[in-house]
Amino acid sequence: MSCRPSAGFNDVCTEHTSLPQFVPQQNPASPSGLKFLFFSKQLSLKDTSWVRCIAPDILKDAEQLLGRFLNSSDVGLAIFDELTRYVAINDALATINCIPAEQHLGRTVREVFAGQLSAEAFDQVESSVLQVCTTAETVSFELTAQLTGRTEVGHFLNSYFPIKDDGGVVKHVGAVIIEITAQKKMAENLRRLTNDLEEERNRLEMLLEVNRALIGNLELEKSFSAISDTIRTIMKHDYASIALYDERSDSLQPYASDFPASKETIDSYTYVPAKTGPAGRAFMDGEVKLFSRDDLVQQPSEFTDHLVEHGIASLCCIPLVAPKGPIGTLNLASTRSFAFDVNDVELLKQVGAQMATAVDNARAHREIKALKDRLAEEKLYLEDEIRSELNFEEIIGESANFRKVLAEAKTVAPSDATVLVLGETGTGKELIARAIHRLSLRSEQTFVKVNCAAIPTGLLESELFGHERGAFTGAISQKIGRMELADKGTFFLDEVGEIPLELQPKLLRVLQDQEFERLGSTRTQHVNMRVIAATNRDLSKAVAEGKFRLDLFYRLNVFPLRLPPLRERSDDIAMLARYFVQNISRRMNKRVDTIPAETMSALVSWHWPGNIRELENFIERSVILTSGTVLRAPLSELRPSVHETAGSQNVLERMEREQIVRVLRETGGVIAGPRGAAARLGLKRTTLQSRIQKLGINPSEYES
Repeated sequence: MSCRPSAGFNDVCTEHTSLPQFVPQQNPASPSGLKFLFFSKQLSLKDTSWVRCIAPDILKDAEQLLGRFLNSSDVGLAIFDELTRYVAINDALATINCIPAEQHLGRTVREVFAGQLSAEAFDQVESSVLQVCTTAETVSFELTAQLTGRTEVGHFLNSYFPIKDDGGVVKHVGAVIIEITAQKKMAENLRRLTNDLEEERNRLEMLLEVNRALIGNLELEKSFSAISDTIRTIMKHDYASIALYDERSDSLQPYASDFPASKETIDSYTYVPAKTGPAGRAFMDGEVKLFSRDDLVQQPSEFTDHLVEHGIASLCCIPLVAPKGPIGTLNLASTRSFAFDVNDVELLKQVGAQMATAVDNARAHREIKALKDRLAEEKLYLEDEIRSELNFEEIIGESANFRKVLAEAKTVAPSDATVLVLGETGTGKELIARAIHRLSLRSEQTFVKVNCAAIPTGLLESELFGHERGAFTGAISQKIGRMELADKGTFFLDEVGEIPLELQPKLLRVLQDQEFERLGSTRTQHVNMRVIAATNRDLSKAVAEGKFRLDLFYRLNVFPLRLPPLRERSDDIAMLARYFVQNISRRMNKRVDTIPAETMSALVSWHWPGNIRELENFIERSVILTSGTVLRAPLSELRPSVHETAGSQNVLERMEREQIVRVLRETGGVIAGPRGAAARLGLKRTTLQSRIQKLGINPSEYES
């Protein structure tokens, strides 16, 4: 059925003597974009002054022209009397109302729209018409109603204005009705779209913030509460946690949690076993699981009971899947029922993907760190073993008194204290000094050795401190001394008891102030070195005899380390003999793997006045003489042990003294050099000096 009215506006306007003038004007500020200005001046249709702008040939049709003009408008127009009865209506308004125009005329608004408008709407229309009639002022309002013939609610802008007679009395009320349903829809859709975009922006910002918090975060447990707060800006959850799968126990173990409402830590509750419980189901199925309060009550456990006690009514468990597979779950709970919708689940899936990567990285970092710590501990242990074994690889011995010396060396090595190694010639003083260096904090630096007895007195100062060009005859270039070479390292002074008295003050200054001057230079050189000294002399006796400075002795004797002679280490002789046989035979490309019992017994019984050096030389002669795999030692060279009888010892010492005195007479008291007594006796100079001192021989008595 058509809603278009049958009667036109011009059919009814002849009953009235005056009509308002309608002037349309664009106004973007109004809701409809169109506003009508209504002038209350009464214009008579018989007064043609208002139509002087109309062509003369149509003046006689002015009323028809006005009617056609009003009916051609898309805006609803109507005229009411003071009782809200329709006096006139145009086609546009009849179409808006879905009621023919003739069904409006002479009827009130209540009669026309009975059953379509609410009581409030009728009251608003009637009160507005009454207000215009009494105040002669325009009244505008918005009306919402679902009219007959429409499937949806419509929205209308209503504007009522007065129509006055010649005396200025309001006789009728004009109405302009504009439908704004489409605009309302557009505005609502725009608002909804804006809200959706705002919500999406907030979700993306939350994901970004979570990602920022997770990137490079290797201590997720400590920062999880802050991450939970970030998620809470979008989802108002009351509890959050991460549970990780433990393969050994086949359970989900707590990793991190955030439960502000609970004073207890949720970490005390475990998800055991992994195949049961809310989180376990999500983990095993590999999909998001939602649980209501009833679901939690039906799955009683220490964990779920704790949640229910704190009013949790909704739980969402999201599986965490790393590249290698599922590793655990992310769990969020709320005190609100059905707190998580489809959009929340999709968002939590994205959060779960980020969380899985971060947790996997954190676990990998923790495992790597644990392995590194373990390797570091093993390294320290092995280094300690190496220090105990390999740093003394050249020092063979298991006797109690010798191991005590090694323990003392290990104790003093890490410090920078000066060490004085005491012992007879051939006891291995240099080996102990090198071992102390390897165990010290200077092990990566240089170990510099100077044998004070092997360098002539005139050259010793230059060797120790260096010299400048022209410092003395023959000094054709600058020379850096051994002490400068030992800077930041260890300086080993072997046979320190042989240093002349005139050089001892300079050495004392180096020990005290770590500074000296080269020969021929006034420039002070500074060094940072550790000093280890060694001697076979009795320095305290030398001090008493005035041959060694007391203050220098005190400086050197900070940590004395006395090496026992080989005769006091009889338990080590067999071990040393086998060691020397193995090394020397390998060096000579021989295979000697057996030492006869008779030979070993003789080796152990001998008192070894030359100590380890004498033993090594004896073994070397024996290997040279050996043609098979069994060691052939010249046992005739080994005299009876010093422990056998005091008489034999006295005879031995007397024979040794006589031989040394004879050779000294022949050499004029010269010990060193190719023609000296040491060369003739086949001994090292230091060994001969030691024997001379022990036997109380004075070489100066035999000088030429």
